[in-house]
Amino acid sequence: MSRTTKILFIVIGIIVLTGLLVGGYFLSKSKGSSTYKSVSSKPNGWFSTGQDASLLLSGIDFNNTGGALLFNHQGGIASDGKHLLLADRNNNRILIWNSLPQGNTKPDLVLGQKDFITNNPGSGPDGLNWPVAVATDGTHIVVADTNNNRILIWNSFPDKNDQPADLAITNAGGGTGPAPKQISINDLKRTIVWPWAVWTNGEKLVVTSTSTSSVLIWNSFPDKNDQPADIALKAQDKFGTPRSIASDGNHLMIGDHNARANGNNLGNFFWKTFPTKDDQPYDFFIASAAENNKQGGSAPGEIFWGGAFTPEGKFITMGDSLYIWNTFPQNENDRPTVIVGNSGPTDNSAYKFMAGDGSSIALADKTLYISTTNGNKIVVYKNLPTAASQKPDFAIGSPDINTNTLDTNSIMSNPVPATDGKSLFVSSDFDNKLYVYKNLPDQANAHPDYVYPYGGWDNALYQNTFAEANSRTVYIWKTLPTNDNEPDIVLSDHIGNIQLQEAKGVAIDEKYFYLSDANANKIYVFEGIPTQNSTPKFTLNSDRPLRLSSDGSYLVVANTESSKDIGNVRVYQVDKLQNDAQPQILKFQSLGTNLPQSAEVSHGSLFVADTGFSRVLVWKKIEDALSGEQPDVVLGQSNLNDTAPAIGKNKTFWPANTAFDGSFLWVGEFKFSERLLRFDVHQ
Repeated sequence: MSRTTKILFIVIGIIVLTGLLVGGYFLSKSKGSSTYKSVSSKPNGWFSTGQDASLLLSGIDFNNTGGALLFNHQGGIASDGKHLLLADRNNNRILIWNSLPQGNTKPDLVLGQKDFITNNPGSGPDGLNWPVAVATDGTHIVVADTNNNRILIWNSFPDKNDQPADLAITNAGGGTGPAPKQISINDLKRTIVWPWAVWTNGEKLVVTSTSTSSVLIWNSFPDKNDQPADIALKAQDKFGTPRSIASDGNHLMIGDHNARANGNNLGNFFWKTFPTKDDQPYDFFIASAAENNKQGGSAPGEIFWGGAFTPEGKFITMGDSLYIWNTFPQNENDRPTVIVGNSGPTDNSAYKFMAGDGSSIALADKTLYISTTNGNKIVVYKNLPTAASQKPDFAIGSPDINTNTLDTNSIMSNPVPATDGKSLFVSSDFDNKLYVYKNLPDQANAHPDYVYPYGGWDNALYQNTFAEANSRTVYIWKTLPTNDNEPDIVLSDHIGNIQLQEAKGVAIDEKYFYLSDANANKIYVFEGIPTQNSTPKFTLNSDRPLRLSSDGSYLVVANTESSKDIGNVRVYQVDKLQNDAQPQILKFQSLGTNLPQSAEVSHGSLFVADTGFSRVLVWKKIEDALSGEQPDVVLGQSNLNDTAPAIGKNKTFWPANTAFDGSFLWVGEFKFSERLLRFDVHQ
């Protein structure tokens, strides 16, 4: 793999790893209200490359959306004042209402799918693979077909489902796109990689090419396939991963998830006049519009998603809250006139929008439509709100403005599975929850028996002990949490003289309890289950260690964010552990790994969730991996060289975690898919 391609994947990986929102929320423990079919017999055999997954949790089912009004982490929204369009991202479709909905009304048409049920990805002119954004001027429809690395254009409004696009602007530069700092402005104009946002007024077209850290502008609306852009912006190399666009044709705002103007943080670039030349300097940068934001202030950054302009010139955008300026901002200290929602003045009645990566707004006459990605619905104000505590008037895609259909359908964010072959436990750091299935589910979209208000980035299960690692807290159950039982041990802030900074990995075997701290670059090894005053038997130095796994013979570590490369897997022999023991770094031919988020050793086998390459690598014998042999099996892709993410039955989208019980391999996908898949061994 070329160095430029590696750097590209580093850019994508940064998006993955820094894109974790702080949003999750705390719920009291609850008992599930549904029953589900459970496993009655277990298969024997082994896996085969490219095989189908057999079961889907954290989703309705394979190729099944659940209907026209059940979204799944929808993205951009657009209107021409007559129609409403929504990019239903994880369902691989664009929904179109032919007249503006005044209630929870079903859409009239769907693009990318033959009907409102299917959601398989596609790459033809009538297919979509994870479309993040949509725009319209009333005549054209423009879609950011993100995982197909292209922009699709319909020259007139479709009159039937699944109508193919008229034009496609693809990555005409070839390949997966070169690294941002090794490409000329002229080449950037022909290179689209991971487009996240689109905007048009029918004359100009603007696209964010996220993975090349650039924004592309067409001065006249494209009329042929692969037409290169006229202008490329890089914000003088201050763009990191630009993701949102707001414009009225006279002004321009770009929201960036890793803006280098703010120390690789969230923030927003403003041009007071629309750019007319390559890399025209931006006028100012706003990190946040929160109450405590001021020049040199300490407010955390946020992306302003989407943007709308009223006829009177007001500017509206969505960040952590809904922001309204009386005019387009003129400098970095220009604060919104009105802040609506949970970042406004302290008010318990303030509405929590639950925006997220891809949220957006659309204004149609006086009606404001807001796509709340993590709220999984559109909320609507019939008139522009004027008070911080003002709530939306109604919702689309939900029975009311407060119900989150991700919760009611047990769709988990960043699911981390663990199993003893009898029960299934799923942690979520984002949701701050632990989902418990007392029996192994054998039914799609099975709802858990218990939901605990304890989340974690990693978990571990050994015999009757279960543990979760969550930043500066470790939860330990000495009896499995299958009967409404609270954790027996909660370790907070420190263990003995160890100050917990960012606990990201935990493992347990017959002899040791392992805990990784990514910020400290340490793995702590305790003899037995630790208490608040325990001292580690060994301390291992490691480069940003994250998830851990041990079978008593080997300790495997996912060094996902290793500073030396694009992530690796390290293996220690347990019987040779000592202070600062040196691991073996897993190496094999072909592409290597790209930001692997976990590696699991179980039943003598090794499973690597190779997140950035959207595949699970399987060695039946871990010793074969240690000797440098190729994986025996690749799951989620048809071969080792296929690395494109997709939400399909035999495809995976950023797999991040595995749990194997000898018959079933559970695979949790990260952030932008969030499915939990089961793969079965077979003869």
